[in-house]
Amino acid sequence: MKIMAVCGAGLGSSFMMEMNIKKVINKLGIQAEVEHCDLGSVTADAAEVFVMGRDIAYSANLPENKLIVISNIIDIKELEEKLNAYFTS
Repeated sequence: MKIMAVCGAGLGSSFMMEMNIKKVINKLGIQAEVEHCDLGSVTADAAEVFVMGRDIAYSANLPENKLIVISNIIDIKELEEKLNAYFTS
């Protein structure tokens, strides 16, 4: 499984989300490869799950069932809650 952290430019914020996703999935015992990329380069077949901020999710053009939309990209607690909910539902 691959999880992709997505931001507008594909640099700082998506890399930070990638690092936080790795911490969270390790804590939750989820096996996945995690990468980051910019919104302009992302395609629906690039990953099984995409994590992005609410501000860019509306323009992502990705299947809703593959999206985890977060309100605060630096809130690791929110990220943990949403990843846990996604993988346990």
